[in-house]
Amino acid sequence: MAKPSFRIGAAAAGIALGLLTTPAPSAAGAAPPHTGTTEITGPDKVAASRFVPGPCPRTPEPIEALATARCGFLEVPENRTRPDGRTIRLAAAVIPATSAKPARDPVVFMSGGPGGETFDDIPFLVSSGLNRDRELIIMAQRGNLYDEPNLACPELDRFYATSVGLPSYAPQTERLMLDAVKRCRDRLTADGTDLGAYNSTENAADFADLRTALGIKQWNVYGHSYGSNLAMTYLRLHPQGIRAVALDSFTPPQSVSLPFAWAGAREGLDHLYKACAAEPRCKSRYPDLARTLNEQVHKLEAQPLTLNARPPQGGDPVKVVLDGGALLNVLVAKAIPFVDVPAAIEELGRGRPERFARARAAGSVQVTGQTAHGLTNSVVCSEWVPGHSASDVLKAGRAAFPDWPESVQAQAPQLAFQDRVCHIWNVPDRTATQRVAPVSSVPTLFLNGTFDMKTGASWAQKTARTLPHSTTVQIPGIGHWAVPQSPCAQKVLVSFLTRPTAPDTGCVASLRWEPFTITPK
Repeated sequence: MAKPSFRIGAAAAGIALGLLTTPAPSAAGAAPPHTGTTEITGPDKVAASRFVPGPCPRTPEPIEALATARCGFLEVPENRTRPDGRTIRLAAAVIPATSAKPARDPVVFMSGGPGGETFDDIPFLVSSGLNRDRELIIMAQRGNLYDEPNLACPELDRFYATSVGLPSYAPQTERLMLDAVKRCRDRLTADGTDLGAYNSTENAADFADLRTALGIKQWNVYGHSYGSNLAMTYLRLHPQGIRAVALDSFTPPQSVSLPFAWAGAREGLDHLYKACAAEPRCKSRYPDLARTLNEQVHKLEAQPLTLNARPPQGGDPVKVVLDGGALLNVLVAKAIPFVDVPAAIEELGRGRPERFARARAAGSVQVTGQTAHGLTNSVVCSEWVPGHSASDVLKAGRAAFPDWPESVQAQAPQLAFQDRVCHIWNVPDRTATQRVAPVSSVPTLFLNGTFDMKTGASWAQKTARTLPHSTTVQIPGIGHWAVPQSPCAQKVLVSFLTRPTAPDTGCVASLRWEPFTITPK
């Protein structure tokens, strides 16, 4: 998939209108949306929440599924410990099932990021069959595009677009990024935004309120990447009304941190190396992938390569800098298709950096205002960064890639300079309430791609130990966000939603990765 959706995977240097005023028939398990006020329980106080019908968002490109959707806003307190504070509005849509006899329990989607644009995910979800047998419910997490307020940071979008032409971890790059972070924070707080209220606990409470406000007795939860982290938080804090939980590209709330990012990068890359070694033509053509990449990380970190490259999205060539950090971040971001990675590494070793350069240039094309970097920073800085020092990150980098230069090992993949970023962002430490292993008897499905370099597939197996009714599935050769990329993963997910305690996973046994590209010698 080309769409980035997880902050660890964000490129860091990388509508049709549907009116809800006349509700369409809903599934038997859901009452029509209403504007009545509902009393909901927050962390410490009781506050009011309500759903207000309204038009669907006007997306840049029309989304067919929104033409028949019922849309509106969930109004909730910005900070539930301050019920007399301001109210925020979260955009939501109920997409009808295509079946003439839909199941009674809808599925609600929790998107990745944090801060990834949710409505943009709808075509992927619909094409994956999520609304085939039941309604599909979408809500933009607090601070996202189409919400009020929207915590976009165009300052950071512009930085990311230009940073492809800068050394990854140079002091100049750090200064420019921190300046963009400060300007965004200053602007958001000047508008009265309580940045500390944009966290996973409040996010989870929003979804609990949405179920109540829509009159839904029971629903299923599907979350990917950060959305899987959020789904586990939701299950722990608000288990009422949850029939089943599906987690794609699992991000464990008890473990996610800056050092965690190194483990995912190592695991995914190892799986790719092993797949090439198991494929005779790939093994013969590219026998020394790990050694070649190690050599190039060292070489380019010491002497970065500056060149012009045309972004794969089109447009004029842009200046890019390839150094050791850039090579890693390009691979983790899946900016080079996995089938081409062995060829790209081998070509780089022979002085042909074009594939890496084009992938790096892709970061120069940013959709300004689409990503809610404000939500990203508030979650990362309150839940992921605290509790781990710079030496912890360096230690994890050394453990993952012991032969790489320290300047690369010292920065978590795609999460550079986070200690300094979080010093500026200045939100409370929430690790004590967030880093908790989930324990539940609710049926749970884990879906992970073996080539995922952002959230390693093994974390699902570790977490499943405290979830007795869980099923873990690994899809060979797939990266981050498995379901839209794999018909088999789609089949497993639909089966799980039908029979949560006995999903059909039979298609997995015969799966293999797509053969790697073999270039002439």
